[in-house]
Amino acid sequence: MSRVSILHVTDFEYDGVVSESHNEVRLRPRDDARQSCLSFRLSTRPASGGSVHQDYFGNWVHRFNVLAPHRTLRIEAASVVMIHPAPPVGELPSLQELDDRRLSLTEEFFEFLAPSHYVPHPPALGELIAAAEAAAGGSVAGFGRAATRMIRGRFRYEKGATHVHTSADQVLSTGAGVCQDFTHLLLAMARGRGIPGRYVSGYLLPGGDTGDAVSGGLASHAWAEILVPGEGWLGLDPTQGDAASERHIRLAYGRDYGDVPPVRGTFRGHAGQRLSVDVRTRPGIDGTGRELLRETTGAPVGTAPPAAAPQQQQ
Repeated sequence: MSRVSILHVTDFEYDGVVSESHNEVRLRPRDDARQSCLSFRLSTRPASGGSVHQDYFGNWVHRFNVLAPHRTLRIEAASVVMIHPAPPVGELPSLQELDDRRLSLTEEFFEFLAPSHYVPHPPALGELIAAAEAAAGGSVAGFGRAATRMIRGRFRYEKGATHVHTSADQVLSTGAGVCQDFTHLLLAMARGRGIPGRYVSGYLLPGGDTGDAVSGGLASHAWAEILVPGEGWLGLDPTQGDAASERHIRLAYGRDYGDVPPVRGTFRGHAGQRLSVDVRTRPGIDGTGRELLRETTGAPVGTAPPAAAPQQQQ
């Protein structure tokens, strides 16, 4: 599919009345040489106004506030993305050439080489880095591909084995995780070898040519990109055990998950919450060539305001 329509729905349900919900989302696909965001629409229920800006890494950030009392919050992001074929990243330079350029790379890409909250550099990584280098064929790209295959082969995909705050060193001890965890582990290996790497959040489109919808959050995904000096950024998906392809749609990138959460916010009120996410992807045009976008509207919920209460994060 060269053009794809994406509908990303996030629902918060609270077990009490909340108010003063302040949120920011990174749900607008990026524009670059590999993809173009042709249209984007963000709507909420209850309805809200908002603002938009680009963060340090160039990701689109939409902010909105829901001040009226409410028991539910729905966020819908609808976009149409054009996918551009990209030339393959070459195998050069060698790891030795990378080492010779270490100082200049550190100065230019410090944030993608330094340890971060989710991507520390634990000593236990040494064995994995050495094994990946032995299978790399001497090149930077080869190291990335070898590390990607290694993570796919040595660690098991298991929902519930980790949580949203799990870091790379914890994945080493559990031996299991999900796409976010495997991406952090791959970044720790790359940065530990002196290769700049960045975390990517986005969508993984369904395989094949059927164009069937992917639902239940299966399309929401995370992977990594490592810098191959002189060639560009090489996308690697350790969950799939292979390089990223045209099926990977990028929303945002940063040092780790902490820079690019799809939804982040706080609210005021004494209430627990339940979160559900649904992502659907399908061909972005119908039989007549018209874009397939769903428009939604919302209105504030008329509920009595609660007593003053502390802010909580969601």
